[in-house]
Amino acid sequence: MKIDRRAFVGGLAVALVAPRDGFAASITDATGRTVMASDRLMRIYPAGPPAAVELYTLAPDLLMGWLEPIGQADREFLLPESAALPKIPRLTGRGGDTINLDALAALKPDLILDVSNTGEAYSSLAERVQQQSSIPYVLLDGHLDRIGATYRAIGHLIGRSEQAETLARYAETTIATITQRSAEVPSDARPLVYYARDKSGLQTGFGGSMISEPIEFIGARNAAAELHGAHGVATLEQVTAWNPEIIIAGDREFTKLVRSDPAWAAIAAVEKGRIYLAPRLPFGWIDYPPAVNRLIGLWWLAKIFYPDRFPEDINALARHFYTVFYHVTPTAAQIGRVLAGGD
Repeated sequence: MKIDRRAFVGGLAVALVAPRDGFAASITDATGRTVMASDRLMRIYPAGPPAAVELYTLAPDLLMGWLEPIGQADREFLLPESAALPKIPRLTGRGGDTINLDALAALKPDLILDVSNTGEAYSSLAERVQQQSSIPYVLLDGHLDRIGATYRAIGHLIGRSEQAETLARYAETTIATITQRSAEVPSDARPLVYYARDKSGLQTGFGGSMISEPIEFIGARNAAAELHGAHGVATLEQVTAWNPEIIIAGDREFTKLVRSDPAWAAIAAVEKGRIYLAPRLPFGWIDYPPAVNRLIGLWWLAKIFYPDRFPEDINALARHFYTVFYHVTPTAAQIGRVLAGGD
């Protein structure tokens, strides 16, 4: 694997020559809040895993750390300097009620960046954290069709608009291509898909959630669409009644067990062997975290759902995506392991 250090070294050079005091940059975030940010943005705290991924792809030198440990298998697909960053404490306690102000103060970030939903709960949290910590808090939209705008906003804020534009255009070209082709698929050719996230196969993405967004975005019918909420758990009786044609799995053990489990045997996807383990190195291709990593997942899903309309080589697409966004160029063997759902 080759490491593309241009983004890392180039970004570091930009940061080193930037002014070091005063408040100069302002941004209107996705909630309509106007946030004043220091022009000395050297340490950015990601409020959640999506923000960490988005920031790494654009400005790895500004990322303070990861909210979840980077696994050994993931590290080979990231810049070594970034993969070695420490695990940092979460911003809030369970339920988002308690702000970890002491941890924030100890880390001394110049900015808090969040990339997620932008509803009232998230907007209120952003404002509350900013007021209590006195640290600028920018909340940007994490949905697939807003990736380009989010990159441009971050690029403007950190003084890297040119790099941000490259990633934004890549995202928007991908979204436009997949949207156009999938829109041409007749309604009776759109598969009924169930997303089995965990070992039990019953944790899934309900209708309209960011968890199921890639499946719904590409025009497939989400089997769990009748249920609503951020995420949830279905029953086996519900999955059997839905009778999905395709199962996208997020857990390797589930994909092994479901094929021989009599409780799942009558489901069409199991009968036909249409169970696909989603790639997850270094970040999930379907929903976790719900960030730019899902762009390559759209291509992967498109080739499963509509192979005649998406003849592109997924190996080449993945290799290019990893080069552009993760700053590494995997070998053919590494891409093969990723596509096999390797850990």
